[in-house]
Amino acid sequence: MSNPHNHGAYGVLTEPATVRIQRLLPGPIERVWSYLTESDLRRQWLASGPMDLRVGGAMELTWRNDELTRHAEQRPDGMPAEHSMTSEITHVEAPVLLAFNWGGGNVTFELERMGAEVMLTVTHRRVSDRKNLLSVSAGWHVHLDLLADRLAEREPRPFWSDWTRLRAEYAERIPE
Repeated sequence: MSNPHNHGAYGVLTEPATVRIQRLLPGPIERVWSYLTESDLRRQWLASGPMDLRVGGAMELTWRNDELTRHAEQRPDGMPAEHSMTSEITHVEAPVLLAFNWGGGNVTFELERMGAEVMLTVTHRRVSDRKNLLSVSAGWHVHLDLLADRLAEREPRPFWSDWTRLRAEYAERIPE
């Protein structure tokens, strides 16, 4: 779809219900790992919540997407101000691999050192249907762009307007 090393690169379907998206991020790898696993850092780009960092450990993600950037935006219809999900960690190899359940699916974060940078690959498996695949793809895309901005110490772009635009773009990219 597009070069995964670029900020804003699109996710790709690797199977009908699996999306993979990559970002080349400023390192070191331990810093990126911290942004994945520490609630205070993770809430700056994705969701807050405790994480028992071991296989079988519980984790909770609480999204407050309105708070991710300084931009005041209208939230899309049907999107709550706050949403929480409990999950279980299925695999941990610090600082290179973290996997956890996501509803009926699974999400894997893989980190690879690339000189002074880190390639982060997010794979979201067993997405229930096309509607959720569009939302998940746009969601990971915009959240990973926020992570890249935070790690590069750049001012992040607006969350909701990017998510809305990206959801429409993924609707054109992902076959029905």
